[in-house]
Amino acid sequence: MPARSIVVDYDGTVTAEDYLDVVSMEFGDVGSLAEIEAGLDGGAGGVNDVIRREYQGVKARLDEVVEWLREHVRMRDGFADFVAQAERDGWRVLLLSSGFVELIAPILEREGLDGLEVHANAVDARPSGWVARFVDETRCGRCGEACKRRRLLQLVPSGTIVYLGDGRSDRCAAEEADHIFAVAGGGLDDYLRRRGVPHIRFRDFAEPAAWLRAYRSGAPSSSPH
Repeated sequence: MPARSIVVDYDGTVTAEDYLDVVSMEFGDVGSLAEIEAGLDGGAGGVNDVIRREYQGVKARLDEVVEWLREHVRMRDGFADFVAQAERDGWRVLLLSSGFVELIAPILEREGLDGLEVHANAVDARPSGWVARFVDETRCGRCGEACKRRRLLQLVPSGTIVYLGDGRSDRCAAEEADHIFAVAGGGLDDYLRRRGVPHIRFRDFAEPAAWLRAYRSGAPSSSPH
């Protein structure tokens, strides 16, 4: 059977909110966050630069932040069932995140999904300020940022790709996929609509799960490409 992969963003896609942002607001230097985010919107640096600067202001212990996340993170409805269905149907399911594995793994464990394949950055939680350790800072020839496109093509060099995402770092990676799902009203949804790229909007994982069932029967409900 030809390779089939489902690649899913984590923050804001698997989770109901972007907890990478939430943690920086809860534990970081709130006074500098607006300026940092404005720099991204104004084209000054990319997503990695913003994450690096935001987390320099986080000085809490890692275990303190993880405990807070365990208590507060809400998953988007239906994710665990969607993963189980996809794996039964023979899909490789992997998370591809701009966030930190140290903040993702404990939540997947909480949800009984600790066996899920995860590709994310790492963080050195120093008392003087957290230091982001990015897997790849090579700038994309398409968008000029260190986005997920290069990593996607390394991880999934062939076969059918379904991509689910919500934000800026998902843009180029999503356009490499055969089928795209974008969180309704999110940055990726807006970007794809402005560019005229066909995609399926979703609010929870019931919609992607229904698409999987249709795909299995040979009649997917939408084929963006």
